Amino acid sequence: MRRISVLQQLLTQLALFAVGIFVILPIWGMARLAFDGSLKGRPTEFQVLPRVWSFAPFLQVLDKPYQSVNFATLLKNSLLVSFGAALIAIILGMSLAYAFARYHFPARQVGLFALLLTAVLPPVAFMTPLYVILSLMKIRTTLLALVIVYAAFAMPFCIWNMRAAFQAIPKEVEEAAFLDGAGDLTSFLFITLPLALPSIAVAGLIAFLMAYSEFTLGWLFVDKAANVTLAMSIYAIVQTQYLGGAQPWSYLGSLAIIMSIPVVVIFLIFQRTLLDRMMFGSIDD
Repeated sequence: MRRISVLQQLLTQLALFAVGIFVILPIWGMARLAFDGSLKGRPTEFQVLPRVWSFAPFLQVLDKPYQSVNFATLLKNSLLVSFGAALIAIILGMSLAYAFARYHFPARQVGLFALLLTAVLPPVAFMTPLYVILSLMKIRTTLLALVIVYAAFAMPFCIWNMRAAFQAIPKEVEEAAFLDGAGDLTSFLFITLPLALPSIAVAGLIAFLMAYSEFTLGWLFVDKAANVTLAMSIYAIVQTQYLGGAQPWSYLGSLAIIMSIPVVVIFLIFQRTLLDRMMFGSIDD
């Protein structure tokens, strides 16, 4: 292992400390906002600690954070939409990614470029056609519409990510399975898919986060309070506060912290799974 000088170590530690402060400061500010019971209007100065510690905002948020909709309904909508979009993006994108990675067919490069172009275009460019299509299907105002929309926006990234994972798997592994009598589907399910699971899990996490944190498209398709998600309710609270709403700003911080808990739990679960999978692969090698 290469040794570094004391000056290099000092500069590295200072750089890591600056990055840590950059990451932790907004999180601490949100936590301070959530636990400060003295806030009634918009915060106008920076405080390290809350002036008045209070858990009342959390209790209020867990009751009815958005109009007459309770927290359980908002959480259910968010998880349903996020998991549904991630599942559709992974299942449909997985087959397409494998086809782009293993097979050669006409317009293959054109299809890859079209997917890349779709991934870099802003979502607002697709609002009008999606609005028209889902309205004709008579599902625009349902949670199913949000699942379809979020899955469509997450799929290009998932396809490119999983395609790279499938390309990294040697073809000789599949060819050995073919020699043993396995077909294309059997080889994919029992040979290629398990080896690509870490990358597929990462793609699923990104698709989940894209749907879990999105709120701008949601307001275009949802017109009933019962179908509002947590991200949409946070945006509604912010808009209400700037328009002179009566709710304390601590409600916003409390809801943001509570909303982040499922994401943290999912990341912890998948982090251990990914590490175990990578260690298992390295031992086999």
